Amino acid sequence: MASATGIPEGINGAGGSGEDEPLLGHRGDASQMEGHPLYMNLWLGTAPLAQAGIWILAAIVWGAIFSHDLIFFSAHPLLNSAGLLLATQAALILQPTHTPGQKRAGTTAHFLFHLVGLSSLLAGLIIIEINKRDPGHEHFTSPHAILGLTFYILIFLQAVVGFTQYYTPAIYGGVENAKSVWKYHRASGYVVTTLGLATVCASSWTTYSLGVLHVQHWAVIVSSVLVLLGVVPRIRLSKFGITRERGRERLGS
Repeated sequence: MASATGIPEGINGAGGSGEDEPLLGHRGDASQMEGHPLYMNLWLGTAPLAQAGIWILAAIVWGAIFSHDLIFFSAHPLLNSAGLLLATQAALILQPTHTPGQKRAGTTAHFLFHLVGLSSLLAGLIIIEINKRDPGHEHFTSPHAILGLTFYILIFLQAVVGFTQYYTPAIYGGVENAKSVWKYHRASGYVVTTLGLATVCASSWTTYSLGVLHVQHWAVIVSSVLVLLGVVPRIRLSKFGITRERGRERLGS
């Protein structure tokens, strides 16, 4: 059954084992319980690992920036790290939802987190573009710059597809067509998140970081890995059209 927005609602009702089991763990490890408030999703299952990672990562960036004299460019890493932090919250709050009511509330929160987060990222992009207009500042001369541009493009495309697929399914030719896009939107979201973390890691090798901020490479890498360790195990294969029950049937169990 699908909602008017095109998102499948309760393929197995309120949740069969295939619907509610996360990638790693057992049913309930990453599924929102009935009657529990939505904000609890931010700490459910392995989410504390992701929260530790993203807040430490933001603290590393903000601490490095505020420990030096602020310049116009300083707003770029501050805004981008804030945007990535909010994007992580957007993923964490929606992941455990599985009933129609939970999905509606979760999607609204997911949208609001991304709205503020994308606004922050857009402001960060504007800052770097203005900064690059000064003499001697070349474009795309480092892995960080290339990864950053790719990340900006993909996350804004991700936002457009997610918004239109959910709120205006008619653009895709109707609810069923929009519904078929959802699993790809979900999968690409994890890819974009990983790319965003890689962009932050690459920033520790930029001239500004090496010469001024002295951000430790290992610190941003470990923090980024923690984020993935918190987010990835909560992935439920059923939301990509794959269930463990189907896999057992194919094995004849």
